[in-house]
Amino acid sequence: MPYQLENQPLDTRERLYFPEIFRAIGLVAKIFFRNAFFSRDANPDVLARDIRRNRVTTLQYPEEKAPYPPGYRGLHRLVPRPDGSPRCVACYMCATACPAQCIYIEAGEVEGDPIEKVPRKFVIDELRCVVCGFCVEACPKDAIRMDTGEHAPPTYSREGQIWDETRLLRGDPVSYLQDPWLRRASRLPPRELDRMRDLARPFAREAVDESSMTPGFSVRTLAAEAKARAGGAQPAKK
Repeated sequence: MPYQLENQPLDTRERLYFPEIFRAIGLVAKIFFRNAFFSRDANPDVLARDIRRNRVTTLQYPEEKAPYPPGYRGLHRLVPRPDGSPRCVACYMCATACPAQCIYIEAGEVEGDPIEKVPRKFVIDELRCVVCGFCVEACPKDAIRMDTGEHAPPTYSREGQIWDETRLLRGDPVSYLQDPWLRRASRLPPRELDRMRDLARPFAREAVDESSMTPGFSVRTLAAEAKARAGGAQPAKK
């Protein structure tokens, strides 16, 4: 049941506005003098900061930048395989799931492979993107991620915000033991194929097929990999 509001006329104090004006001037003066005479402890650990000197909350940007949380959805990237080719198979699922219709894909055949496809053109309009992460969730091959932790750099033209496959294909390679391209990669030398299979991630115990073992957009998975990269260690194999 909605509550009732009583519309009462303003009294003399509220009509003058002077008390609120004085309060606003006092608040501005308080923050001004606090920023002028105190400093900010830049220790990222909030509990370890010195309370006596940590009176300023303003970041000295760009010299000082706030760290992004592990689940931050940064700029897109196409995930490469160990041989440098994209994991994308041009299935159009990311473009279909995108609510902003900012993904454009042109598919092509892989030379010597009658089954697999490859994106001849993969374009994302970052100006239209709403950073929802649906494309990452829809991808069955873990071929697109938003784990870069970066903003789209500013440009003076709209064309500069249209990222193609050459700019999107970057970052750490990802491979799984049950990837079909590893089982059909007869075009690769046997020694190179064995090396790639050794680097591939094993099947998860609860997985029954390839799509159930690929993480997609998992905050926990991305956070663990980001923590491993920050510590200089390799992420644990799944």
